[in-house]
Amino acid sequence: MESRTTDPLDPLDLKLLQALQLDGRAAYSRLAEVLGVSDQTVARRYRRLRTTAGLRVLGMTDESRLGRQSWVVRLRCTPDAAEQLAAALARRPDTSYIGLFSGGTELMCAMKPRSSQERDELLFDRLPRTPRVISVSAHCLLHSFYGGPLGWLNKLRALDPEEEAALTPSPVGTSSDPVTLDAADEALLAVLRRDGRTPLTELQKSTGQTESAVKRRLDRLRACGVLYFDVQNDYAPLGHTTDAMLWLTVAPSALDRVGRALAGHPEVGFAAAVTGQANIVAAVLCRDTGALYTYLSERIGVLDGVQAVETVLTLRQIKQLSYEPAR
Repeated sequence: MESRTTDPLDPLDLKLLQALQLDGRAAYSRLAEVLGVSDQTVARRYRRLRTTAGLRVLGMTDESRLGRQSWVVRLRCTPDAAEQLAAALARRPDTSYIGLFSGGTELMCAMKPRSSQERDELLFDRLPRTPRVISVSAHCLLHSFYGGPLGWLNKLRALDPEEEAALTPSPVGTSSDPVTLDAADEALLAVLRRDGRTPLTELQKSTGQTESAVKRRLDRLRACGVLYFDVQNDYAPLGHTTDAMLWLTVAPSALDRVGRALAGHPEVGFAAAVTGQANIVAAVLCRDTGALYTYLSERIGVLDGVQAVETVLTLRQIKQLSYEPAR
């Protein structure tokens, strides 16, 4: 995703970003009350950040709560095929992240198939038969150490503890039984995937439900952990220009310990145990390549149990959470 501005953000901008990561549907009035500014100031800052920093709040679904698997797919292809293939994958509703790596010869795709049939159709049929695709490797997410409703913005430390506590939603339920969605739930989630802050009145019109019914469904989907809200934004205005994916090969006995350590690193926005020889994948964000080197040598290098690390720089994000056609 291309940056729209290189101007740094001020403290109130940073507070607003972190606040929205905590509660993407918090009303302007609630945000203003906690941040100590006027409703109009919050609304104005929100609109400006949408234009200058690519800010969007999107409703996301936790596939594990629905009994579904998530995958990370690595594709190696010829340079002339990478962008066309990335654009095609980005248009699929079951992909949530696509990045261009390795000099334009590798794509990485986060995939959330709704069924094993959809998974097999893409992984075993379409992709291997796609012209100029050299190799395909698929890695099933086994356990999330950090990610989902928790993102890099949670680690900004822009909010003071009292502000953060005031905006943090109630903990979600812990039931291990998969949640079943009905057609009305699916319709509601489809609208929120495009804009997580869609007003209740518009949700009512889009789904054909009463406003009170929409609110009850929203509350239920959030309480059970199926629905959460994530913030999409450009990184350069926050002073960070280098992001990368790390593929770590870790001794099985150290898997949980290393994963938990990664989750606590300020640089890490996502970390999960996956299938494959490299059994942990992590997304990191640093100010520049020098900071990435320091992170690898001083933070990753000292973790007991890490046997190997592959670092793959992100050249460009084709899709972060939702797909926007290139401008």
